[in-house]
Amino acid sequence: MKLSKLALIAAVACGINAHNLTTATANDINMVSFCETSCDCGEPVCGCEPVCCDPGCDDGSCCEPECGCEIACCDDTSCCDGGCDSGCAATSCLDDLAGGCLDDPCSLFGDIGHGITVGGWASIGYHSKAVPLFNSRADEVQLHQAWLYAEKAIDTSNGFDIGGRLDYIYGTDGPDTQSFGINNDHWDNGWDNGGDYGHALPQAYVEAGYGDLSVKLGHFYTIIGWEVVGAPDNFFYSHAYTMYNSEPFTHTGALATYNASDDLSVYGGWVTGWDSGFENNGDAFLGGASMGLCDGLTMTYATVFGRFGEDKTGGGDSERGYMHSIVFDYAVSDNLEYIFQSDYLDTEDAAGATSRSTFGINQYLLYTLSDKLALGGRFEWYDANEGIYNSDNDIYALTTGLNIKPHSNVIMRPEIRWDWVDGDSTGILEDDADDQFTFGFDTIFLF
Repeated sequence: MKLSKLALIAAVACGINAHNLTTATANDINMVSFCETSCDCGEPVCGCEPVCCDPGCDDGSCCEPECGCEIACCDDTSCCDGGCDSGCAATSCLDDLAGGCLDDPCSLFGDIGHGITVGGWASIGYHSKAVPLFNSRADEVQLHQAWLYAEKAIDTSNGFDIGGRLDYIYGTDGPDTQSFGINNDHWDNGWDNGGDYGHALPQAYVEAGYGDLSVKLGHFYTIIGWEVVGAPDNFFYSHAYTMYNSEPFTHTGALATYNASDDLSVYGGWVTGWDSGFENNGDAFLGGASMGLCDGLTMTYATVFGRFGEDKTGGGDSERGYMHSIVFDYAVSDNLEYIFQSDYLDTEDAAGATSRSTFGINQYLLYTLSDKLALGGRFEWYDANEGIYNSDNDIYALTTGLNIKPHSNVIMRPEIRWDWVDGDSTGILEDDADDQFTFGFDTIFLF
């Protein structure tokens, strides 16, 4: 019965979102570049270069390419000569959002020398109802993330290199980002500031690499799952139940990455459990692989198994077990992306009793209209069998939203979310309701 209901809901969700849409990585939205060519038959702007199917196409025509020639635009407008303001014009009637290009983002700090980059963002948001997934403080404008980072990215193209990164966050997302895996006020666990605000240091690591191999050592983000903590790196303002309840946010230990080929990267390392600082709170393997299966399709398998740390159910015993995340990312077309994610978690305490048992499926459909506007839909089924909320709950969430980017340094993320619970809804939604609609909106200022 549950599976048939899920199939029906998924079909409806996909139908609703068939005209809708991706997420971001590394402080920007992965929108397809929609730079247009100028119509003076001169050089294409925005770094666009004509791709010809026949040498006879070099007659200088660019407004109407001959021989089936197509104009290929750069994904990164930073390589454009003179930037997108050098003549890139939108042809859409929705000139401000549905077309046009963005200038390169401004940077308050940028490269401060020796390859060290300093930057950050501020995320300010509002949501009408409480959703216990970072967005637990309802019906008020709040500072979610005031984020600052310093990074030296490694470059192994010429051999050995060493770098690292340090991140700092303050806001209502701070307490959820702390090393709460061991509640002893060590590392950043006790840096609360009242009213749900707090500080955290989610990353502090050094990284060394040579050729195709690199190793992180310290405190770093997990490789599990598709959604992350940093606001600019997520399409949606709110988060999935799976990400919040069944995935680690950070680890402390060592993680190696080997880029075996253009289509295969392998990860492996040892960590001290989940969401812990620099102390012995676990003993687990963290690893996986990312594989390009075919044109446009990537699969990432990531797992952590071993001793995770203090029992999250409050029993005080050691929690140990297995967790994995499988993510398929498929570029359906140049501007349509589909992501399917499945998470499985099963742990037990020292006596062998089940601590947590969950299974989740998340689906994302993301559509890019222009560099400035993208549409998205997310549907989640979260099966919390044990240790999360109440026993044996099926939780569903359907989210639709926009990414509006009026400026290279500004991202606005309005969304509407519908959550409903099949089972005991106590402690899940606001006022223990069986279902609820939530409107949310945040703005991210990058610097």
